[in-house]
Amino acid sequence: MNKVILMGRLTRDPETRYTQTNNTLVSSFSLAVNRRFVRQGEERQADFINIVAWSKLGEFCSKYFKKGQQVGIIGRIQTRTWDDDQGQKHYVTEVVAEEAYFADSKRDGEASSTSFENTFGNTAPGSMGADFEMSSSDDLPF
Repeated sequence: MNKVILMGRLTRDPETRYTQTNNTLVSSFSLAVNRRFVRQGEERQADFINIVAWSKLGEFCSKYFKKGQQVGIIGRIQTRTWDDDQGQKHYVTEVVAEEAYFADSKRDGEASSTSFENTFGNTAPGSMGADFEMSSSDDLPF
């Protein structure tokens, strides 16, 4: 399975272009995604992840996403290669967006009804949430 869920801030406004072959819209941007843990005495680290959105989703991202906004992206990782004019091979790994969400709160401080947290919850990755409780082995049916 190849599925990625990210939440971060846009490092720049999305760039929009069209493919040469069939004139399909493609929007590309980068997300700064904070790492989950901070080492004592160090600043929080972030990873800068390239995102590509095609067609209608790319149009949405280019129209409504702006530098500094916090957004949620669901997609898949893709690696591609190409040769430049000098014959040198280039590799790039990026996330192909399949869904995109606003994750900032509204300007007046209210939580946005379309925020990433409201869609996916605010449980940390890998945790079960506050109301998860392990049962004893006596309760298991096998």
